[in-house]
Amino acid sequence: MIALEGLTKRYGEKVAVNNLTFEVRPGIVTGFLGPNGAGKSTTMRMILGLDHPTSGAVRIEGRRYAELRDPLRTIGALLDANANHGGRSAYHHLLCLAQSNGLPERRVREVLDVVGLSAVARKKAKGFSMGMGQRLGIAAALLGDPRILMFDEPVNGLDPEGIHWIRTLMQRLAAEGRTVFVSSHLMSEMALTAEHLVVIGQGRLLADLSMADFIQRNSRAYVRVRTPERERFLDVLRSAGLTAMETGGTLELDGVAAEQVGELAARHGLVLHELSPQQASLEEAFMRLTAESVEYHAHSDTPPAGERAPWGADWKKG
Repeated sequence: MIALEGLTKRYGEKVAVNNLTFEVRPGIVTGFLGPNGAGKSTTMRMILGLDHPTSGAVRIEGRRYAELRDPLRTIGALLDANANHGGRSAYHHLLCLAQSNGLPERRVREVLDVVGLSAVARKKAKGFSMGMGQRLGIAAALLGDPRILMFDEPVNGLDPEGIHWIRTLMQRLAAEGRTVFVSSHLMSEMALTAEHLVVIGQGRLLADLSMADFIQRNSRAYVRVRTPERERFLDVLRSAGLTAMETGGTLELDGVAAEQVGELAARHGLVLHELSPQQASLEEAFMRLTAESVEYHAHSDTPPAGERAPWGADWKKG
């Protein structure tokens, strides 16, 4: 287990991580979400002892990272896929890690096979694509067969096959009883991978709950109906004490199950062309929760053609 208690990190007047307290439990994939600048990478670096907290503590199986006797056997991490010696082959990069941690040479061959790099094991890492670099970083994280795994943006640079592979790998590792902690900005992928979510914004904890509960609490659930007998259907709803919101050619009902609406329509012989329960996506729920915590806002509005100032014109005015 990874346990954070009151973890805080300041850089001068900037508070990057603010009194974070949560636990990452074994047996499930825990997603770590937050807008850019929320403090996710700083938190992960403090877990590994790469940054020291201003206050608070973080423990890995009850110990600080520096106190672990066999760190690679306890926790494996991918924080930066470029953290390798470009002049070394994939094999020798992993072999150096293995020898410095008392791991057998055969383990190098095993993890290269797991991540699909056996065919290029003797090639220098500097010639690898981004996706191959990600695979090498994942191999390094797996090297000690650790009980805890931590990944920061593991799908960067991976093709669709690679994304499916890393998702399946993380879920399999969690099913084996390991602790898997993963940060990503790809909400659609996180929705398929994680069972539990920890969400932070501006360094503060915003949510620590299951994926299903997170979406339910931070989004609107409703039933969407399309019918050629719209006016009659509205009358039936009113008589049942239900109200519908009209949006274009559809009707939306809050606070009622789709089964209840379908049974009501059937009793009155109403034709329905659509009856579907609607639930917001993880992305929509995340955007709603973190709206006030986004540090960097882009603006989509642009002035009409002919009124646009050239790039740099605004600062030249000053």
